[in-house]
Amino acid sequence: MSRRIKVGLIGYGMAGRVFHAPLIGAAPSLELVAIATGRTVEVAAMDPTITCYPDAQSLIADCDVELAVVATPSATHANIAADALRAGKHVVVDKPFALTLEQARDLARLAQATGKQLTVFHNRRFDSDFLTIRAILEEGLIGRVTHFESHFDRFRPDVRDRWREDGSPGSGVWFDLGPHLIDQALALFGRPLAVSADIAALRSGSAADDWAHVVLRYADRRVILHASLHAPSGDGGGSPRFAVHGSKGSVIKRGMDQQEAQLIAGLRPGDAGWGDDSDPVAIYDAHGMVTLRPATVGRQQLFYAKLGEALLFGNPLPIPLEEAVAVQEVLEAALMSARDKEVVALPLPD
Repeated sequence: MSRRIKVGLIGYGMAGRVFHAPLIGAAPSLELVAIATGRTVEVAAMDPTITCYPDAQSLIADCDVELAVVATPSATHANIAADALRAGKHVVVDKPFALTLEQARDLARLAQATGKQLTVFHNRRFDSDFLTIRAILEEGLIGRVTHFESHFDRFRPDVRDRWREDGSPGSGVWFDLGPHLIDQALALFGRPLAVSADIAALRSGSAADDWAHVVLRYADRRVILHASLHAPSGDGGGSPRFAVHGSKGSVIKRGMDQQEAQLIAGLRPGDAGWGDDSDPVAIYDAHGMVTLRPATVGRQQLFYAKLGEALLFGNPLPIPLEEAVAVQEVLEAALMSARDKEVVALPLPD
């Protein structure tokens, strides 16, 4: 491919270093040319040809950058994304899209006004566990789904000194992990009729929420989204990653996708074993008989591969903008429900 979109990455912390840089590098239609970060030594070690900028505004001013990727602390997402759109860049925003639904809707309107593409990095749509569950549901193996339960749990009993846990705007487990859970649920079932939620800080000394239990109410099913920093993941003896029950049976997936762990360990798309998930799903029929099915290979690299094709050839975005806004709506409705201790009906007013 002769034409490649030049990408500028804003932020080189956990998200930028572990997820965005490697996955951008795996996309044949994208070229990472600039990073806004103080970690210049680390960037040079990764690729000495990449230009480092001291801040977001300096990178946004680079006329060569066509696509800006915002991987900064959550509270800064909306302003940086808006600045990049006004500067004529296409934009990817790491989750959460914004702090409020109003900010998300304003960004969507700004993208339309500037004629630039805007999307959110919901990479967990390409996880092995979710891809496996989605395929089983689409095949109708368990019939009409009445109960869908999705857990994103981590065992981190000690509060750490970092912005994600300090109680500042955009911190907490619901802003961190909630967007993943919501996006997957909406990709399967669409917008719910209403949301009810209980969100709390349960660890000793926790300034930000570290436990969330949210129910999406549909006419004929309930979807439970749960996130905790005080519980092991399913493959570590905790709750299953997915437990789905339908009119013909059930499907259970215990273990989580391994792509994050692989990226941290230095594995990259295309390497042997990339995206492999050794934990099978268990499919139960109406008589309780179980069939084990291998998990689908995870493919988070598809987010940026699909984005490059969208920018070059007009293909659909990997995450349509209206779906990203819908995730923000549910995220906010859950916060309202937990605060007011009541069920919140959707849609939320503009």
